[in-house]
Amino acid sequence: MNVSFAKIACVTTLNATLIQDFTCNYQNSAKKIHELVDPLSEEQIWTRPYPYGNSIGNLVLHLTGNLNNYFGAEMGGTGYVRNRPLEFAETSRIAKDELLKRFDEAIAIVAAVLLQQSESDWGAAYAAKGMEEITNRFSAFLHCAGHIYHHIGQMIYLCKELERQSRS
Repeated sequence: MNVSFAKIACVTTLNATLIQDFTCNYQNSAKKIHELVDPLSEEQIWTRPYPYGNSIGNLVLHLTGNLNNYFGAEMGGTGYVRNRPLEFAETSRIAKDELLKRFDEAIAIVAAVLLQQSESDWGAAYAAKGMEEITNRFSAFLHCAGHIYHHIGQMIYLCKELERQSRS
């Protein structure tokens, strides 16, 4: 999604830059997740290559819950209610298309919330369970962007391990 800044009234250049760059960042993360998940089978998405770890599907569910909670519910007022333990314990094996659709919807919520940010919103107080160290909205967007990158790294590693195991 490309952000049209002509529709944003009275924004500073910095505010427009923050909105544009965070939006691009989250969308690029979504693109990378699609690149990792698309070639996988339904079985591979839900395989836990290590007994102590997560599947790629569980990580995508976790990121979906994270974004829906911190941006949808906390900033966007969507009413989303998170069940974080289920993100890691889901055993129903949601279909790949549905899993990615839910994730893309969460990314769209982030983009919509970003568009609502005014210059003064970036420094506005922010408090949410699980993000006690975060004190303002800018830090929340930055923290969650880093969180996605962290889990993308795990997904890359899991994809390599799944490939290694399929060759064995």
